[in-house]
Amino acid sequence: MLDGIFFEKRGVPSASIVTDVFEATGRAMAETWGVPRYKFLMMPHPIANLAEAELDQRAREIAPEVVKLLLQGQE
Repeated sequence: MLDGIFFEKRGVPSASIVTDVFEATGRAMAETWGVPRYKFLMMPHPIANLAEAELDQRAREIAPEVVKLLLQGQE
């Protein structure tokens, strides 16, 4: 998340992804770093115990949102 904020501050498009249980943490981090409206994506928690095929499925599901955020930017 912080890497994404740093990239955006330097004009490099980014798409940060957090799991849904970390939404409040992500919003707090954005606020702390001076970008309270920073857009980031969420996926269901957890991911650590997923099998490779399940991770691939999640990646396929969120990929269109990643592309959309990269193209639209933080505006």
